[in-house]
Amino acid sequence: MSKQRIKVKEGGALVSVIADEDTVTGFILAGVGAVDRQKNQNFLVVDNKTTKAKIEEAFRKFTARDDIAVLLISQNVANDIRYLLDDYEQLVPTILEIPSKDHPYDPSKDYIMARIKRILGQDD
Repeated sequence: MSKQRIKVKEGGALVSVIADEDTVTGFILAGVGAVDRQKNQNFLVVDNKTTKAKIEEAFRKFTARDDIAVLLISQNVANDIRYLLDDYEQLVPTILEIPSKDHPYDPSKDYIMARIKRILGQDD
């Protein structure tokens, strides 16, 4: 495994969120939300009308930005784009799956937990 340098943008880095409205609202109220001059947001509210293509686009956009250090994604949304998470190799932004109000957390589906098991040789 090669060492990768983590370069933090001057002025700090952002946390982005892809989740349901309640979860995103909570993080925005906690100060996570940001909108730049070009009206680029660091969050996506996902509901039953949000297309898979829109979620994929947000994931790709957030993971390509150099000002985002962590991407929080609700696990039920992550399941819709699991193939993108499985192919994701970057350290930054780090992807963390979180539970949502209506969907409990399932560690067996977690992207990070699966990688840890693979590293430790505990593949099922």
